[in-house]
Formats: sequence, structure tokens, C-alpha cells
Amino acid sequence: MNIIGVIPSRYSSSRLPGKPLADICGRPMVWWVYQRAKMVKRLKDVYVATDDVRIAEVCDQYGIKHIMTSQSHSNGTERVAEVAEIIEADIYVTIQGDEPLLEPSDIEAVIDTILSEDNIPCATLKTEYKNPVDVVNGTTPKVVCDVNEDILLFSRAPIPYPKASLDYKYYKPIGVYAFKREVLKYYSSLERGRIERIEDIELLRLVENGVKIRVGEVRSDTVAVDTEKDLERVRDYILEHKETFL
Repeated sequence: MNIIGVIPSRYSSSRLPGKPLADICGRPMVWWVYQRAKMVKRLKDVYVATDDVRIAEVCDQYGIKHIMTSQSHSNGTERVAEVAEIIEADIYVTIQGDEPLLEPSDIEAVIDTILSEDNIPCATLKTEYKNPVDVVNGTTPKVVCDVNEDILLFSRAPIPYPKASLDYKYYKPIGVYAFKREVLKYYSSLERGRIERIEDIELLRLVENGVKIRVGEVRSDTVAVDTEKDLERVRDYILEHKETFL
């Protein structure tokens, strides 16, 4: 089974421009993400997919394999779909370039999830929210699944609403996805759907078009870097765990 990892990485960011190159303890963030991905032995190879020469130059500096992709992509999945046209594999694992604390075990878990049944075209992960503030925060997506653990809906709203019962846990999606090659081709053929345009959550494009996305549950809690404050949290964590982090 040929499985590759792809780290979509773009320079432009409304809240933190140049995010992939942000310094974390002397190394750019993209380096940390790449090193975490390389720890997963089932990944035959790992590539950074970027549209910016500045990121490509830093990848060259650190010996990171990279692929130049179009500047027209609106999200990472579109970028990974272009990689799937260039490099043939059975499964493509998207590893978000802004989660330098992502556990290699989470990458393993999403691979296990997509391989758990032959007919699963796409998989991702979820973890329980621990902080009530995150549940009502519009920057943090929530995910609701059906009885088979396939996604019903992503939303930035706190769903489901606890009208009849408080006995419910809220889950957030983790930024690691696994795709079979044919579903990436299908994704790239689709227009952005109405809900995707409203919520700005890229996997909604598949949900709106009836594609099943299986979800595995993990206990880890990553930090997505969107702000300078997030960067400080990541730096502090790595400094505190520098003996065991890599």
C-alpha cells in the first residue's frame, strides 16, 4: 500500500502572514510539522505542497521535499488534489501545516480509520472539547457524526443544541485527513457548496455531495497556530518538552 503525506503550506494568512515560516525555537514551523510526519513509518514519503517560492526556498534549505502547486487553490484539499495528479499513490494523508504539535500517533490513527473498511473513501479524526470557551468560539469547528461515525455536519456553531438533554460531548475535528486518490479527483471537480461557502470548512464540499467521511476518535489535543498567542503556546510547549518532543 503506497501512502504518502502531504503538508499544504501557503504564505498568505489573514491573521498570521508567513505562518509556515514562523520561528519556533530556532526552526520554521513547516520544519516541525515535517519532522512529526516523518516519524510515521507507514508514510512512504512526505511532501510540502506550496505555491510560494519563499516556502520552497526554506524547504530546500532544510532538505524538505516539496512540490510547487497552483496559486488558485482556495484550500489545502484542492492543493493535495493537485499533488495526486503529479504523484500516484493509494492514499494521501493531509497534515495541516499549522499544527506543529500533531502527534504521529494521530497520523497513524487516520490511516487505520480509512483502512478499517474497503469502501471508506475519506477519513479524519475528532477529539472531545475540554474547554467550554472553545465550544462557543466561532474559530473552532465542531463535528457531528451518525451512528456509523460518518460525518453528518461540520459547523463553527455549537452543535447539536442541548434542548432536551445535557448528556452530550462536543467534538472538534483534528487537522489530519486521509483520502483515496479517486475522491481527491472528485473533490477537484466540484464547486464550493453553499454550506462550505458559509462555514468555510473545506471537507463540507464532500459532505454536501454525499461522500461519506469516516471519523476516528483520539484523545490528543493539538494546537492550531492562527495567532501570535498560539505561537507562544507552541514555543512554550516545545521548550518544556524539548528532551522528548522529537
